[in-house]
Amino acid sequence: MCAVLVVDDSAMIRLMLREYLNKGGLEVVEAIDGVAAIEQIRSHPPDLVITDIVMPRMNGYELCRWIKSDPQMKCIPVMMCTTKNEEFDRYWGLKQGADAYISKPYCPSEMIKAVKYLLEQSSCQV
Repeated sequence: MCAVLVVDDSAMIRLMLREYLNKGGLEVVEAIDGVAAIEQIRSHPPDLVITDIVMPRMNGYELCRWIKSDPQMKCIPVMMCTTKNEEFDRYWGLKQGADAYISKPYCPSEMIKAVKYLLEQSSCQV
């Protein structure tokens, strides 16, 4: 089973994503910010990371740069899922190395579709 790390400081967002992803047949682990995410990634690298951008301690841009700059972790796909929906935000997120960028609110079926696509591209069998 593919594992998805959901990184968001909102417990409600983490719960909603967990429910959507579990229904899609995915295992979900959670972190409340980039610092906690790095601890999770180091101990149990996920198959995909979904991260918010605006979080305390370490934001999603910084987390994405950390993942993509680490030779052992850079193959992990990163999806940014955020309320920051301006074109510049999307550009900057992709410039940091994100593989996908989805704005909140999103359609759950579109989220699952994007997640499964990224997992297939990284050779994780959903």
